[in-house]
Amino acid sequence: MLTLEGRPDGATDDPAVETARVFDRLRIALARFAGPDGFASLVRRALALARAEHPSLRQVSMAADGSFEGLEQGSDDAVLAVIAQFLGLLVTFVGEPLTLRLVRDAWPEASVVDDIRDTRPIA
Repeated sequence: MLTLEGRPDGATDDPAVETARVFDRLRIALARFAGPDGFASLVRRALALARAEHPSLRQVSMAADGSFEGLEQGSDDAVLAVIAQFLGLLVTFVGEPLTLRLVRDAWPEASVVDDIRDTRPIA
């Protein structure tokens, strides 16, 4: 997701900028399903869970419009943790098939595997 939201020339933006783009797309896709309040609730919970592992996120908050404030203060790993926690919560609440559909809706140009188990390394 971060790669797809990167600059077209392959250069990387600030991870906070790319993460904001990821959540903008997820917000559009998920708001149709769960409404803006449902999306905001999941983001707040994902942020709280990510803070437990990444204290640099303590300064990050979510604005009324669903955007992040202070995300640029988090490390690359910290902003990735917010996305990972969000997707984990989404899988928990709506299941893997619907989560994958929402991701496909947000990034129709992306190649998304049909089964998360397909991403496990082959032993």
